[in-house]
Parts: sequence; C-alpha cells; structure tokens
Amino acid sequence: MPDEQMAGAVPTPAPPGGTPAAPAAPPAAPAAPRPLDPIDRSIIRLLQADGRTSIRSVAEQVHVSRANAYARINRLIDDGVIRGFTARVNHERAGQGASAYITLKIVQNSWRTVREQLRELPGAAHIALVSGDFDVLLLVHTPDNRTLRELVLTRLQAIPEVLSTRTLLVFEETDLLDPGPGRLPAPPISEE
Repeated sequence: MPDEQMAGAVPTPAPPGGTPAAPAAPPAAPAAPRPLDPIDRSIIRLLQADGRTSIRSVAEQVHVSRANAYARINRLIDDGVIRGFTARVNHERAGQGASAYITLKIVQNSWRTVREQLRELPGAAHIALVSGDFDVLLLVHTPDNRTLRELVLTRLQAIPEVLSTRTLLVFEETDLLDPGPGRLPAPPISEE
C-alpha cells in the first residue's frame, strides 16, 4: 500500500507477547460548511481588507451590535472559515523583488511527499495541487532572479518526484483584496 493512502487502514502489528492492537481510528470527517449570510460575507470582506479593524468598526460598518459582531467573528473562526489574520506584504519593498509561479509535473501519488519538501523552500508562498497540463502550482518570492534560478535548478529539480518544471516570471501584480487608499473594498458577488 503506497504511503500516500490513509494511515490506519492496516491494523497495527501486535507488540511482542501482547494482543494485536486495534486499527487506528479514521480521521474525523470535516464539519459541513455553514452557509454565510450577507453580514458574514461583509465581515469577512472587511477583515480581508484590514485584519486589524476593531470589533467596534466592524459592527458599525455592517450595522450590528458589537456583541453580535464579536460572536459572528468568533463563530467564523471556530467554524474554520477564518483561518487566521495576517499581514499582506509588498514583497518588492521587503527585499523579495523576484516573484514567479512555477508549474511542476510530479510522479503520480507523490503529492504529500512533494508538498512537504516544497514547504521547506525559502520564499515559497503558495502551493496548490491542480488539474490540467501540470500537477502543482507554486508561488515563490526571492530577492533576485539569480536566487530564483538557483531555487529552480538546484532545489526544485533535485526533488526526485519532480519530473519537470516551468517558471513564469511575475512582472507586475495587483492584490484584489487591497482596496487601496481611500477606496472601499469591492462589493461581494451576488449569489442570486
């Protein structure tokens, strides 16, 4: 059985002189997604634009009480809708002037192994398993093109499960979550 399949599908061998151990319990199924109402979506949009927005400000902007805003934000966190709060970084100003999307073709059933190795790469910002002409899409930020070249030629192509790569340099990017100075966040897409 390949290591990529679920652990726990095979019973654990018995310890010497002991009784066989029971198979490991399968992982718990994720909770069903909870539908978001317009207020939840507005709260998410506000927090995406500025994760440091106060509860009071959120409550005022979505027209609910502070207690309601606080409860909704906590529920969104508890439900796993909001995974955390982070800073959006201008990579060029932070000394990471070269960015690229790198596509990878990998050995079948090696996703988990490759993903763990990609997480260790300096400058790796986003990793996605995708469908289509390649298997993995990787976003990296590096100080310069020389460092990017070394990352691709010596680090990525040294991973045994990586069959091929293609590098797409980013010349300019726009953060759609950043409304810019003096602009309101974009309205949500209607679900009707």
